[in-house]
Amino acid sequence: MPRSPLIARTVPALRRSLDALRKRKATVALVPTMGALHDGHMSLVRLARRRASRVVVSIFVNPTQFAPTEDFGAYPRTWNADIAKLAAEDVDLVWHPTVEAMYPDGFATRIVPEGPALAGLEDRFRPHFFGGVATVVGKLFTQCRPDVAIFGEKDFQQLRVVTQMAGDLDLGIKVVGSRTVRERDGLAMSSRNVYLSAEERQRAATLYRAMKESAGRIRAGEAIGPVMADGARMIEKAGFALDYFEARHAETLAPVTSRKDGPLRILVAARLGTTRLIDNIAV
Repeated sequence: MPRSPLIARTVPALRRSLDALRKRKATVALVPTMGALHDGHMSLVRLARRRASRVVVSIFVNPTQFAPTEDFGAYPRTWNADIAKLAAEDVDLVWHPTVEAMYPDGFATRIVPEGPALAGLEDRFRPHFFGGVATVVGKLFTQCRPDVAIFGEKDFQQLRVVTQMAGDLDLGIKVVGSRTVRERDGLAMSSRNVYLSAEERQRAATLYRAMKESAGRIRAGEAIGPVMADGARMIEKAGFALDYFEARHAETLAPVTSRKDGPLRILVAARLGTTRLIDNIAV
């Protein structure tokens, strides 16, 4: 029978639990999540287990990264199933604070990231988003004081923002990206996939096919501009409303015009019905 992880809901309880975990010079890995856990999250937990002797998973649906028009209230919450999955992976501690614990009355400090947070990708469509992410991740880092933190590559711009923040603020935390886990047809696993209708789910894999075909053509030496235009048309033909489909520098997220500009990453965001999906692959 799997052992249930410890669960902390207040900062003092978290600190006591962490002090107990850190005995005998244990190292700690943190996996920040918003719950509604799937196999992609479990791959992060398994990587965390390989990188440290103790694993902490946070479950917190962060209101400050949702705009008023977005799905904070409807975001899937599956607490019992989440805890069962984490127990099966032998997670040591779950940090599950309330909104009031994270943002008590009088809370007035925000982290305002620049650099990759202003790349003109997610920030162009969700200008509030990375300020909310940076602030909550900054709090999670200072609350949990991990040696390493694991983030999925599916949210690639977020990974670059968090990595930059940890380095710029000298937090002493190694941020590690974990490869995107996909369904058989290539669709990236995401908590929001549950919003897709059966018919939309069939079309959703077009995002991955468009990225894969475009990456192959760029590697073969074709010009980036025409390749990306063809990929965008493929996505829109499948019924998506496209926000962006771009090739960027894989580290800075700066625009590129040629494969010679450096390591490349193709990034996409598009809506299918009411569901917004994001994804990326290396070129």
